[in-house]
Amino acid sequence: MTEEKVALGRRLFYDLRLSSNGTQSCASCHQQQRAFTDGRAHAVGSTGEEHPRGAMSLANAAYGASLTWTDPDTTNLEEQMRVPLLGEHPVEMGMAGHEDEVVARLRRDSLYARLFPAAFPGEGDAVSLVNVRKAIASFERTILSGDSPYDRLVWKDDRDALSPAARRGMALFFSERLACSKCHAGFTFSGPVRWAGGPETRPALEDNGLGGRFRVPTLRNIAVTAPYMHDGRFETLDAVIDHYAEGGLPSPTLSALVKGFTITKEEKAELVEFLESLTDVDFLKDPRLADPWRN
Repeated sequence: MTEEKVALGRRLFYDLRLSSNGTQSCASCHQQQRAFTDGRAHAVGSTGEEHPRGAMSLANAAYGASLTWTDPDTTNLEEQMRVPLLGEHPVEMGMAGHEDEVVARLRRDSLYARLFPAAFPGEGDAVSLVNVRKAIASFERTILSGDSPYDRLVWKDDRDALSPAARRGMALFFSERLACSKCHAGFTFSGPVRWAGGPETRPALEDNGLGGRFRVPTLRNIAVTAPYMHDGRFETLDAVIDHYAEGGLPSPTLSALVKGFTITKEEKAELVEFLESLTDVDFLKDPRLADPWRN
């Protein structure tokens, strides 16, 4: 990872020419002002195909234990890039079968003629699909969010960072009664795909996730990433809290951690206020992460 790779990757991330029909970029589904999500219940690919799941936030993807909704073995950003670029079920960028055509477009660009060799010095032909993936992955590693009001309280001891209501909501979040932090854990407020058994018991990939199991998404910047859940079924944080308070939906794969809980209207408002304190406003408008083609 170098400054040159990051600069190239940022250009590629926002470049419509990476889709086979020139209509969509990575940023089409991962918009900075939405914490690199797209505001849709289901993502839509370059061909107009609606996906069964929503676009995940890329915030702090560099620290992700896994990088898709259902595959715990996808832990490398370079490898993950194969999915949006080349995947066919569903189609995202639609590059499969058009790889040479897309690379040829990039070769004809005079800016890329400078940026690729600078990012990959010593390579005879630096403009390649492999290097596209490496460069975008380098840029994605700079998509870091960690300066929310909550962070200022925890890391900078700013006692005024959270309102009294948000502080009470924080206590609820980390309480044994609600147990939110059992799944949404650590700096990223997220977690891996959860299993009932070991690796040998993993079921085959299905439309309902991996045997009904999904990755635990980050709660950072959650206030700007509606709708919620893997399929976007809930429009508000209140609805999500109600869902878990009721114990989720009956399922043989339901995590034992989802037990339901009691919560008052006032407590729910406090919990929402705490979740809103995880918004990193500077991250949402950081010029280093913005579309370079517009500048």
